[in-house]
Amino acid sequence: MLLRPLLSGLCAIACVTATAAPLRPDSPKNCSSCAEWNRPQAPFVLHGKSWFVGTRGLSSVLIDSGEGLVLLDGALPESAPLIAANIETLGFRLDQIRYIAVSHAHYDHVGGVAALARASGATVIASARSADALIAGVPPQDDPQAGFGDKANGFPKLSKVQRVADGETLRLGKLVLTAHYTPGHTAGATTWSWQDCSGGDCVNLVYADSLNAVSDDAYRFGGADGNGGIAESFRASIDRVAKLPCDILVTVHPGFAKFDEKLAQRAQGAKADPFIDASACRRYADSARERLDARLREERAPKP
Repeated sequence: MLLRPLLSGLCAIACVTATAAPLRPDSPKNCSSCAEWNRPQAPFVLHGKSWFVGTRGLSSVLIDSGEGLVLLDGALPESAPLIAANIETLGFRLDQIRYIAVSHAHYDHVGGVAALARASGATVIASARSADALIAGVPPQDDPQAGFGDKANGFPKLSKVQRVADGETLRLGKLVLTAHYTPGHTAGATTWSWQDCSGGDCVNLVYADSLNAVSDDAYRFGGADGNGGIAESFRASIDRVAKLPCDILVTVHPGFAKFDEKLAQRAQGAKADPFIDASACRRYADSARERLDARLREERAPKP
């Protein structure tokens, strides 16, 4: 299935020349890890016309399709001004963003989406389960972290979200962005992939959603009777990411893709681009599978 661009003809021209609305950030989350995650990061090119515009601890990616921009994720509410500034540093305007695509509906990845959508006028796109959560402003009750409570888990609501099906593609200009449902970390988790040929060589990029089995204290990934029991579907998601065409891996927390190390290698003049690694998705999946197995062993262990 194809997601058709919502703007065409005179409307598209008018939108490109329009003045972006002022960015009005929502109240900061101020979680225990938020200050660390939200440290500023200068934007940098991933390949061609795909850039990292997030923070030191939270990913956000900007893609120039030639007919408008697509942004992946919005990090924390307090990250929105940093992301906006990074986009403008690259010479773009917020009102050039046509779509904001979402990985999963946790406050550290979608907290800034509402503010960025208001300022840009962009359409937010997400899986069906993530769309429901974005409109509600909290993850659903079957989320592995739901036990932390709505106050801890909440994020700014959106009034409208366009739902994308598993395998559906967004076609905009030269960009073909594909949604891959990868449930596990959340029920609506979505990995995004695209090919960027604007840097001379065609490179497959994967924005991999979290594959971490993280939950509140009561949740059991290997549980039953409505309490978890999603281990096999989680494994299927991990296997799916491992098999994707993947030259450059971007994880929703950049540390899992060792971005600091790769940027340092670039700065030192590495002959080969350290971000290009055809085995990155497979190794990321292998590590996630080991963590899931360790979590399941922990759940099965006799309690004292």
